[in-house]
Amino acid sequence: MENKENTTAAATTAAAATAEASPSFISPTSSPSVPSSPPWPPVILSPCAACKILRRRCVEKCVLAPYFPPTEPLKFTIAHRVFGASNIIKLLQELPEDQRADAVNSMVYEANARLRDPVYGCAGAICQLQKQINELQAELAKAQAEILNFQCQNANLFELISKQMAAAQNNNDQEILPYYDNSSFFFDETILGVAWEPLWT
Repeated sequence: MENKENTTAAATTAAAATAEASPSFISPTSSPSVPSSPPWPPVILSPCAACKILRRRCVEKCVLAPYFPPTEPLKFTIAHRVFGASNIIKLLQELPEDQRADAVNSMVYEANARLRDPVYGCAGAICQLQKQINELQAELAKAQAEILNFQCQNANLFELISKQMAAAQNNNDQEILPYYDNSSFFFDETILGVAWEPLWT
């Protein structure tokens, strides 16, 4: 009898353990388990063009990253060949942030000009543009002088035409004036039917 009770208790304990181990078992007192979300994949940031060319790690606050994106490696290559990376970094660190973009554009433009013209560089382009400005100013002054000359000629021609029209109008007015015969102011004695008698004898 005692062996039968021990066997029954052992069977009950084994069944409970099996039920707890099975994934379909949910205890009425335990809360349902919520599957944990998988962790986000780490964000891999591409290094800027400057750090990629210099073969160094691009830190979060890289001073070159905003102005030399990874898609424009040639931009940094040109500036680096003329000015050097250390000089570019030093210049950007000395400037306020609102002026750094203009400074980078100026350095890239000057580096391009220096590569095209190693002797004069940017100064050669400036001299060429200044020459073109002087030529255009001379052409503009010449055109303005011609316009003024045409305006004077038109004014003289208009004055001459006005004088001729006024003279022609005066001649037409003189031809249109009526002619009055003074003899019509004398009375005819035959019309009145009486003869005029002299006032003195």
